[in-house]
Amino acid sequence: METVKGILEGQKEYFYSGNTLDISNRKSALIKLKNEIKKNESNIFEALKEDLNKSEFESFATEIAMVYEEIKDAIKNIDKWSKRKKVKTPISQFKATSYIYKEPYGNVLIIAPWNYPVQLVMSPLVGAISAGNTAVIKPSELAPATAKVIENIISNIFKKEYVAVVQGGVEVNKALLDEKFDYIFFTGSIAVGKIVMEAATKHLTPVTLELGGKSPCIVDKSDKIDIFAKRIVWGKLLNSGQTCVAPDYFLIHKDIKEEFLKSVKKYVKEFYGDNPIKSEDYVKIINKRHFQRILSLIDKDNILLGGNYDEAKLKIEPTVVEVKSLDEQIMSEEIFGPIMPIITYSKYEEVIKTIRNFEKPLALYLFTENKVLEKNILENINFGGGCINDTIVHLATTELPFGGVGMSGMGSYHGKRSFDTFTHEKSILKRSNWIDIPLRYPPYLGKISLLRNIFK
Repeated sequence: METVKGILEGQKEYFYSGNTLDISNRKSALIKLKNEIKKNESNIFEALKEDLNKSEFESFATEIAMVYEEIKDAIKNIDKWSKRKKVKTPISQFKATSYIYKEPYGNVLIIAPWNYPVQLVMSPLVGAISAGNTAVIKPSELAPATAKVIENIISNIFKKEYVAVVQGGVEVNKALLDEKFDYIFFTGSIAVGKIVMEAATKHLTPVTLELGGKSPCIVDKSDKIDIFAKRIVWGKLLNSGQTCVAPDYFLIHKDIKEEFLKSVKKYVKEFYGDNPIKSEDYVKIINKRHFQRILSLIDKDNILLGGNYDEAKLKIEPTVVEVKSLDEQIMSEEIFGPIMPIITYSKYEEVIKTIRNFEKPLALYLFTENKVLEKNILENINFGGGCINDTIVHLATTELPFGGVGMSGMGSYHGKRSFDTFTHEKSILKRSNWIDIPLRYPPYLGKISLLRNIFK
């Protein structure tokens, strides 16, 4: 597409002008971004209500507040993050000094998903701006109202040569990926992530892939099952389960299964009433295709709780199902919806074996007061990140890098890691001119013993 080519050419020219390199300019851009988001909070709320039926509270907590925190952290620390770093120089390079310079990649592409259509655009953008890049943003066409608000926010404060929003569907994504960017940041499904990575290889473009997978939630025997269930229901049903780090399936110790189910039922009712489908706090499924996909995962014979739905409202009641075999359809893919598959276990070894049946997950949640079990799980299972005795909130801190491993993603961001993601570390060794040791120069006869002494 000529439009994409024109934007990218303009951004390259703007980047090489040096405007993005000045730290004060970066801070100013971040302040403008925060102020413009604040001005548009009501528009964001309306758009998220239209696209996903999100309440204002959930919209602010999960979409806006996290972005404000990212901006605050970046403005506070950008001078320190971007500062040249002096490092040790080995004696073999006497006399010289070594430095790491932080420089932006250049022109970056941010492709965002529909499930958190504000946060998952703005958070990586904060990293791109703070590191000194220009950016092209591609919001998801599946959340059109929010995508339009994002475009308005960006166009109100930035020239398209600095930050530009490109709207459209699959063809636009393809056109963007055909171009040569200096960095690509993608959040979305594993299937599309593979397409992005394949496209990036044509230009050897570095990528961050924030994907997903089947994230397990383990619940051990405890006298704290009620509070465990409360935190699990909150995390699973946040955004109606349409969260990349939502607990996907549940490994419940057989001795507390009934108590756990009783508490789950209690908190579903407490949070969303007798009929969650009618609750204004209960998010809808994004579209009919995903609605039907989620329904197809439910085996009616295995339902323990819930099971009702309203296609007109695109809402599926919180539903607990019992899993009798890992070969069942619900265990074949990431659910990305308000369905809770329950698997019971009696021994710790069963938990490890079950989780290892799947690819390395983006998140893992463990509810236990047993420190031995905690140690065993953390040391023996690979996953992106997670929580002990809570869900979701590990990604709500700028001090913890967020990202996947293996099929759940590569690279990470949040806080300083966002800056690092969009920054190239340029290594420089500066040699002194007042002395020039002749050891390294030919002829080499008789010199190897001296070299060996240096590298003992």
